[in-house]
Amino acid sequence: MKDHEIIREKISQAIGILGETAIDLWLTFVRETREGGDPVVPLIYGTDLTWQSALILTRSGDRIAIVGRHEADAARSLGAYQVIPYDEGISPDLVRTLTRLDPASIAINESRDDVLADGLTLGMYRLLTEYLSGTPYADRFVSAEAIISRLRARKTPAEVTRIRQALADTMQIYGSTFDYLEAGQPEKQIAAFMHAQVNRLGLRTAWEPEACPAVNTGPDSPVGHAAPGNLKVAPGHLVHFDFGVSRDGFASDIQRTVYVLRNGETEPPPEVKHGFETIVQAIRAAAATLKPGALGREVDDAARSVVVEAGYPEYKYATGHQLGRAVHDGGALLGPLWERYGDLPNGRVEAGHVYTIEPGLAVPGHGYIGIEEDVLVTENGVKFLTPPQTELILVHPS
Repeated sequence: MKDHEIIREKISQAIGILGETAIDLWLTFVRETREGGDPVVPLIYGTDLTWQSALILTRSGDRIAIVGRHEADAARSLGAYQVIPYDEGISPDLVRTLTRLDPASIAINESRDDVLADGLTLGMYRLLTEYLSGTPYADRFVSAEAIISRLRARKTPAEVTRIRQALADTMQIYGSTFDYLEAGQPEKQIAAFMHAQVNRLGLRTAWEPEACPAVNTGPDSPVGHAAPGNLKVAPGHLVHFDFGVSRDGFASDIQRTVYVLRNGETEPPPEVKHGFETIVQAIRAAAATLKPGALGREVDDAARSVVVEAGYPEYKYATGHQLGRAVHDGGALLGPLWERYGDLPNGRVEAGHVYTIEPGLAVPGHGYIGIEEDVLVTENGVKFLTPPQTELILVHPS
């Protein structure tokens, strides 16, 4: 399905969501999006906008794009908007349009908790209020968070197909990497091999390439968003990977864990096997809880409890996040009620959401065990979008 068709699907979804939320009008107000655009633009427009532009959707079905004249043809090509071009300034057309529609509520893209619903800059907000001075409309602003979080979260079949394609590429690269992996290789050498595979397929990494992939070997490697370093894979090490690609505008995000056998070992030692099985069980517990209607914090608690009850410290991050056009795709979070997450863990799970599930723990003397699976929520529970890792990947001595 072409990008324009996906955008038209998302616009139709957005109009339905406006009805659900009883918000009359949603206004996305942007400029120079190539230099720091609103994260919602790829969902409802798809290409960059240069001059000040207003994308307007109403719950009665209006779809209006007020754009600079030189971008009007591109806007019309979407087949999604009534296009109003301007030359000298946007404010006359914007005021005329709002006056004609006379909305009682105008959703703008600001949010306390959801970064992907917080795309309206302070400067653009000031311009908007200046342009609407003398009208009643600047007093009718509400947050668009409820609209954007639902719009990002509810994946269409075409969006799920794109995610699956990115995941297929990711697992292909992982397979080549595990064949390549051996003791003595530095983390950064392994990362370079993976980057070469990404380039060969004509893809991009799902986040900044300096930290994608994350490669952590042994107990001394810092786990998180750090660049792979000079530590070398050694027998007895756990080797942890966190990696994803971006393909056709959609991302994957998968973690895998490898154990490097020592001479004479035919299987990992008991403490490694126990840690790994704990994470597998935590993922299963989260997946069993991840059903329509569940709160994100309930899913988090199901996984976190397995890890803590097995005697490990709780991991200091959320169990999972939404996945789509962005790796962290906004909306409901599978996380605890910590200050840094705001109200996101109270979001409700719906069919059509795509989440990661990614608990982890450290095994002293060996390293970090992290598994991350990408799952689609259905009416009957979750569907794993790739075969889940249920056994440690083993690297044998040379």
